[in-house]
Amino acid sequence: MQPTPRKPFSRPWHNDWWLHKRTYALYMIRELTCIALALYAAVVIYGLGRLAEGPEAWTAFVAALRGPGFVTFHLVALVLMVYHTVTWFQLTPKAMPVMRGDDFLPGHYIVGAHFAAWAVVSLVVLVIAGV
Repeated sequence: MQPTPRKPFSRPWHNDWWLHKRTYALYMIRELTCIALALYAAVVIYGLGRLAEGPEAWTAFVAALRGPGFVTFHLVALVLMVYHTVTWFQLTPKAMPVMRGDDFLPGHYIVGAHFAAWAVVSLVVLVIAGV
């Protein structure tokens, strides 16, 4: 008599694994913000193409950006990018520990330096833009 082949153990897997812990959900939300970044980059690249086509095409593109759909898109993209940036800055002490002597630099210094650099760059951009 032939022995029956054993069925190997397989752990049940579900697509909602990330919903069971808050930290996993926040991680997945941060990772999904890349979709908004990709869409925003596509809009910018398309705008550069319209700029290369001439003043009329550029004016039409800017007029389209003033529509309610694009304004909403830009606001949602801004919120998602700020969330991504803040969570990434909070992660940097783990991803980029800095040695100072025999000990590591406290994480709040690294996070603070990132936020300070972000504020300075934002201020420079606003000054250049004339705001």
